[in-house]
Amino acid sequence: MSEVAVQTSELWSSLRQRTQARIGLGRAGSALPTRHRLELQAAHAAARDAVHSPFEPDVIAAALAGTPTVRVRSSAPDRLTYLQRPDLGRRLDPTDRAHLPTGEWDAVFVVADGLSSRAVHEHAAAVVRETAARLKDWHLAPVVLAEQARVALGDDVAQAMGAAMVVVLVGERPGMSAADSLGAYLTYRPTPGVTTDADRNCLSNIRPPLGLSYTGAAEKLAGLMTRARELGLTGVSLKDETDALPR
Repeated sequence: MSEVAVQTSELWSSLRQRTQARIGLGRAGSALPTRHRLELQAAHAAARDAVHSPFEPDVIAAALAGTPTVRVRSSAPDRLTYLQRPDLGRRLDPTDRAHLPTGEWDAVFVVADGLSSRAVHEHAAAVVRETAARLKDWHLAPVVLAEQARVALGDDVAQAMGAAMVVVLVGERPGMSAADSLGAYLTYRPTPGVTTDADRNCLSNIRPPLGLSYTGAAEKLAGLMTRARELGLTGVSLKDETDALPR
């Protein structure tokens, strides 16, 4: 191998240590080298598994021991329908809606399976605990564990429970670099069918050690929630004013 080729290989190797993106993989003839092709196939399988793996609310409830929880389902009766009918994943099952506790809550946390139950199982409880610990004077509703749920289901939950604000922790769509990424969506005074994504604030890629840490997510989320309560709004008009936090 020539000196130039060695230097190029070392450069790509150095760059790959700084990102999960698949860069500088080389080629074998007209295809990827076998090792990288197998890695790609494994990542694709992990993404599919994340989408189709069943939600286990008992896992979340156990991790939140001591915190009241309540379980609900969306109007999507099964996983296939959920994937084919996003609108049904945004609405509560009518029976479950009727059994939600009501009160004058400052906020409610909704843990939703979304498109990666794995992300929720691994990260959601820690984010709830660390965020709630920073909201000492808040009147928080029981944590809602929602199956076959999309982000907008939180609007229905907040309205049904009488919560002023909703935080939806949801498994994000798996990519070829990450199948366990958790998102947090904050909405003040949501109205089902009226509230849009522009009315929400989002924290994405919560998945230590490769993404945002639990502490970083909790501090940013608690800061946004406090500011949202002061201003009476969320979304494009609410900016994250916290300092840059370590990953």
